[in-house]
Amino acid sequence: MVSILYLFIVFFASVLQAATGFGFSIIATPFLLFLFAPDVAIQVNLFVSILISLLLFIQIRRDVYLPLIKRLVIGSVIGAPIGVILLQLINETVIKISVGTLLLFVTVLLVLPVKMQQTNVRDLTIGGLSGTLTASIGMPGPPLLAYFAGVKMTKEQTRATTLAFFLLIYPISIGLQWITISINRDVWGLVGLALPAVIAGLIVGHFIFKKMNQALFRNVTYILLLVAGVGLIIESIW
Repeated sequence: MVSILYLFIVFFASVLQAATGFGFSIIATPFLLFLFAPDVAIQVNLFVSILISLLLFIQIRRDVYLPLIKRLVIGSVIGAPIGVILLQLINETVIKISVGTLLLFVTVLLVLPVKMQQTNVRDLTIGGLSGTLTASIGMPGPPLLAYFAGVKMTKEQTRATTLAFFLLIYPISIGLQWITISINRDVWGLVGLALPAVIAGLIVGHFIFKKMNQALFRNVTYILLLVAGVGLIIESIW
């Protein structure tokens, strides 16, 4: 039963990842935490996300906004070690409730809508927040999702730039976890089991992406932010 639920979660999250560039960690992480121990859930999310990002990035690399990627990565290199430290010093439940609440607040601002101007400092800050969240709870997407929606990036740039960033920040986070808490042995088998569901989800998600217009893409972004915020809070309280 757990295996079936796991494969369903991976498939659905892979569809969203291919369609938006964000969906996997936002959808998969809260549900995987219901099925597995925190270290296993987060590490499976990291490894599968790298695989998904790599497979998709090969096709859409031309849409990447390179100047933004550089600043995001610089910020994440600073933020990732902070995330590891926070995970050691602060209760994980407190981190998740705080992030979930912040996401709900940001989503409300975006729906109003509140426009945001892109600046170098904000790029670095968002990169730092994403790095911190990746290393602590395995979920870098929400800050990027909120920021890109606020600065009104196109759906092509949003998806490609996000996937490129994930390809860089996820290995950094895995390396930090390997050093600090090691990689759980169960992770390798679960990643292998997920491969068919990942491939099927990417095919479906890529088809959906081609059918979406910019307005629908933005609405899906808001829904994912709400799901992430509410999911983190509910999972923490549970």
